[in-house]
Formats: sequence, structure tokens, C-alpha cells
Amino acid sequence: MKTFNAKAEEVERKWWIVDAADQKVGRVATHIATILRGKNKAIYTPNVDTGDFVIVINTDKMELSGTKWTDKKYFSHTRFFGSLKEMTAAQAKEKDSTFIIHEAVRGMLPTNKLSRHVIMKLKTYPGAEHPHAAQKPELFTLPTKK
Repeated sequence: MKTFNAKAEEVERKWWIVDAADQKVGRVATHIATILRGKNKAIYTPNVDTGDFVIVINTDKMELSGTKWTDKKYFSHTRFFGSLKEMTAAQAKEKDSTFIIHEAVRGMLPTNKLSRHVIMKLKTYPGAEHPHAAQKPELFTLPTKK
């Protein structure tokens, strides 16, 4: 029996909607990263993009546990001296509420050329409206804790 390897042009991509309202950021991000990589499919191949598109709505209503709104920090650096910038999760939410979930998912993907292509399939929106109705996305229900 031969080993099956998926080819990028043979993969059927679906569109999923994830409602992040009143959900913890990390728990939502793990499910999104799994869908983006394609690990939920039987044809998963590590070196081929077999994942689906994910639309995340209501990112402004997400939750962080504990005191992460003040303690969690995001850093950026331009490689010039003295250009290190930091902001807390609360400041990031005020500036752009989609940044937090985007960074959480990006951190759960491997650091390689494929993941830089995979992260472009993640679409995040602060409200309930999105411009992807023509793709007929399906609602992804997050598993509940027992």
C-alpha cells in the first residue's frame, strides 16, 4: 500500500465562521489553528496547505482569564536602537481588537514559510458583520467544557 500525500491543487477548501463572543482567547485560538492547518481532515499532510478558511467575528467581546488584560504584553521591534515598543492586552484591544486573536493563532502555528501562507486564510472582524457571505461559510461550534 502506498502512502497518500495530498496535493495543494486537489484540496477542497471550506469556509468556517467562529463566533468569539464570551469565549476565552486561547481556547478559541487552538481550534482555529487546527482548522487553518487542516489537522481536522483525513488528508492532512504536514508540508502541504490542506486547511480551510476561518472567519472570526465578535473579537471585541472576547475574554482573557485572570489579570491578563494588564499583565500580558505584546512587543514589537524594528531592529533600530531604542525602537522596542510594548503594549498591554487592554491597549491592544482599544487599538485593534482583532490583533489579540490574530497573534494567539499565529503563535500556535509553526514558524516556516507554510505558516506565513496559512495565516492569510484567517479573517477577523470586531463586529458580527463580515463581507464573506458569497463564500457560504458554515458555523463552527466550539466544544463546551464538561
